[in-house]
Amino acid sequence: MRDAPLPTVGILGGTGPLGRGLALRLALAGYEVVLGSRKTERAVGVADGLRDDHGVGVDVLWGAANHEAAARDVVIVAVPFDGVRPLLEPIGDLLADTVVISCVNRLGFDGDGPHPLPVEEGSAAELIARLVPRAQVAAAFHHVPAGRLTRDTGPLDMDVLIAGDDGLPHVRELVEAIDGVRAVSAGPLRLSRPLEELTAVVIAVNKHYKVTAGVRLTGLPDTA
Repeated sequence: MRDAPLPTVGILGGTGPLGRGLALRLALAGYEVVLGSRKTERAVGVADGLRDDHGVGVDVLWGAANHEAAARDVVIVAVPFDGVRPLLEPIGDLLADTVVISCVNRLGFDGDGPHPLPVEEGSAAELIARLVPRAQVAAAFHHVPAGRLTRDTGPLDMDVLIAGDDGLPHVRELVEAIDGVRAVSAGPLRLSRPLEELTAVVIAVNKHYKVTAGVRLTGLPDTA
């Protein structure tokens, strides 16, 4: 039984498909979640819709501006890659000593489908770590199909690979709070680059088979 209260969670860019899905799943798991957006009214509207559709209480999920969502114990960055710098540069000080989880990818799309694009810093997560050097940054949730999170609330039966310091507080616990998800330690933050790039493969597979599959690793011990 847990003695300490669950950490509060803010989702920056929470009105996008992945952001709103994570907000819903974490709220259902008992976390207090603030869904953030550049436009407060949009965040409020999305949060209201999620509560109405899934019976979540207003005391555990609500919408606000990004800077309000940033003032939480754990902050998930779910904006498109081009929005990372303009989002974080003005509010970076709010994230000092905060656990920040990046689920950002830099992908391109052409006639052959999705493909990874280079990031000067190595990866989107490493860019975030440079922009908010006093934060504790991890990368996770890249391979979770957003549609699965809100289509229903059943178990997902997939792994979430986490790149970052194994000792980061709350990250593993937060990941595994989502029903049917196993957290898998994937190494230090520098390995966020291949994690982000693998997203293009997952998208391509899902498009080819017309499914919403995630990633599942075999042969791991019970505690991965």
